[in-house]
Amino acid sequence: MNNEQVQNEIAAIAIAVLGDYDSNRAIDNMQDVFVQPDREEIFSCIENLFKVIYPGFYRDKTYKIFNIGNTISVLLEDIQFHLSKQIYLALRSVSKELECDKEQLENKAEQLALAFLRTLPAVRAMLDEDLHAAFDGDPAAFSFGEIIISYPGLFAITIYRLAHELYGLKVPLIPRVMTEYAHSRTGIDIHPGASIGHNFFIDHGTGIVIGQTTVIGNNVKIYQGVTLGALSTHGGQLLKSQRRHPTIEDNVTIYSNASILGGETVIGHDAVIGGNAFITHSVKPGTRVSVKTQEQALTEMRHKVKSSDPLDECWDKDA
Repeated sequence: MNNEQVQNEIAAIAIAVLGDYDSNRAIDNMQDVFVQPDREEIFSCIENLFKVIYPGFYRDKTYKIFNIGNTISVLLEDIQFHLSKQIYLALRSVSKELECDKEQLENKAEQLALAFLRTLPAVRAMLDEDLHAAFDGDPAAFSFGEIIISYPGLFAITIYRLAHELYGLKVPLIPRVMTEYAHSRTGIDIHPGASIGHNFFIDHGTGIVIGQTTVIGNNVKIYQGVTLGALSTHGGQLLKSQRRHPTIEDNVTIYSNASILGGETVIGHDAVIGGNAFITHSVKPGTRVSVKTQEQALTEMRHKVKSSDPLDECWDKDA
């Protein structure tokens, strides 16, 4: 095809797509195109929040002189300005009345951003406990700094604790964007509505799912692949206000790939849940739950394949 033919094809496709926008479906939002939060700005706020939470570990390397007083003030002002804007857009995007008072919403957004920033000292105190739990619980940890700058578990917990504060302030959309950012970076999916106590440690982390109404106590340790989920979601939106996820009491350890499901399921304090367990009923305090070791079948190779490559001896070509 020549350039003119390609341009004609593109013009025809554009007309078809524009016509499709008139279908008034959930994916069509031309009326509110400028009233949606900006994901990239939210991610930028997260980066600046890490600089506030972990000074010295996360910082702007372009500064030749690092003055903690000046730097923190500038960071907080930047976060407050951009977060207020994103909260305003989030409030507008979920409002049923698009003609609602702009100044009133802007003031509300500004107050919510300031209320969130006031929680930072308390959030830092919780994260310091999480950091110590990670160090004390992982013999492979070399230092606190190693955990802060490299462990996906603490990264995801940090974003969760920040998002949880915004969630508690009833800020729409933004908390979920934040935790899904952590999910995309670490493979750890923690809903901002979950309630998680002190000294929380995630080891390895990949594949962990913690649902919206989960309640986790203090001194809990979980490994990769753990799911704290709903027993069933067939009810869809009708289940929105119901408790769907389990309660994990204090001092519980949950090993890899265990699934604990259901809003009435309670794992009692000091219990140990073994790997690959599937639990839909409550477990008494101090109980050790384990899956019976699967029987292994070993098949002896019928013959060896001659090869110049010694690795080929590991394979039975006729199997």
